[in-house]
Amino acid sequence: VLYLPHGYEGQGPEHSSARLERFLQLCAEHNMQVCVPSNPSQMFHMIRRQMLRAMRKPLIVMTPKSLLRHRLASSPFDELLTGHFRTIIPEIDDIDTDNVGRVVFCSGKVFYDLLEARRANHVDDVAIIRIEQLYPFPIHEYSTILDAYPRAKEIVWCQEEPQNQGAWYQIRHRLQESMGQAQQLFYAGRPGAAAPASGIFQLHVQQQQALVEAALGIRPKR
Repeated sequence: VLYLPHGYEGQGPEHSSARLERFLQLCAEHNMQVCVPSNPSQMFHMIRRQMLRAMRKPLIVMTPKSLLRHRLASSPFDELLTGHFRTIIPEIDDIDTDNVGRVVFCSGKVFYDLLEARRANHVDDVAIIRIEQLYPFPIHEYSTILDAYPRAKEIVWCQEEPQNQGAWYQIRHRLQESMGQAQQLFYAGRPGAAAPASGIFQLHVQQQQALVEAALGIRPKR
């Protein structure tokens, strides 16, 4: 098991990226696992699953520091006792699936930024889904999620990393596999960049807000 600090928190290029894209580029023939657990129960059951397996293939774990004390990144004790590792976590808020026109998929800490922004802006037609295992990609679970939103025409992949980094280039073909003919796939994240992240905190905040608003379809406030 390899734990790597990965998450955009405004601390500059050396403290933001574990080069997720490089690990995903190496993935083939079920040679390893790449996971991005977003709460304590997921972390626990991921490690438990690894230990119980007869064949333990390398497990790469991307973990942001900011979730250690995030008020939303918590789990009921019952989930540790009775749950299991979920490769995809479905929508957690009570929204009308027939009213959803956009489904946003993401991994890692950006989920909590999206969740807080959606609640603050009272957005009720966008579902937010967490992909906790990027490889092997859970195609069956992903297809089931899409089927739950029959009116969704816009499928969005949201990430904190620049477009040429992170998971986008490695999984977008997977996201398209189960999409209907009337559905379109969109990218919401930082534009392509040579460096992993900005070293200017104010710029980081602006970029983070912009990608969250783009993912949720929120008009920027002037």
